[in-house]
Amino acid sequence: MMNITIQKAGLSDMNLLLQWRMEVLREVFSIPQGCPVDGLLEENRRYYEKALASEEHIACFACVDGETAGCGGLCLYQEMPSPDNPTGACAYLMNIYTRLPYRKQGVGEAVVNWLTAQARRRGISKIYLETSSAGRSLYQKMGYVPMQDMMKLPDTAGQ
Repeated sequence: MMNITIQKAGLSDMNLLLQWRMEVLREVFSIPQGCPVDGLLEENRRYYEKALASEEHIACFACVDGETAGCGGLCLYQEMPSPDNPTGACAYLMNIYTRLPYRKQGVGEAVVNWLTAQARRRGISKIYLETSSAGRSLYQKMGYVPMQDMMKLPDTAGQ
């Protein structure tokens, strides 16, 4: 069994956060190496500067034997209270990522467990995420279930 430690990331970790964020985006959105992402990088920097300072976002890294092996984030926000979420507090798991050599060894699970515990300590019971097909089995194993009746309006600004 690997020795996995989770470290909370802060503003002092900005360069590492951005490096990992861009690695995640390149893989998830199949952005080729060499494709300019300067604007996207700067928008992510602005997001982290604001959201980490206000604790609207909690980020972490998973380390294995001193090497950073994975990352994750938790976006915290309020929605209108409802019968299934009386406080209106929500947590959105995002940016859950494990580098290839460390996959299927508990790194992603450790990140999700740590972030989930952060949400629970804040009294948040509505925790959700979007997943790729590669991550689906992990989340199902951890008790996540598909959400029904969700839809998305596509961005048509470029058309």
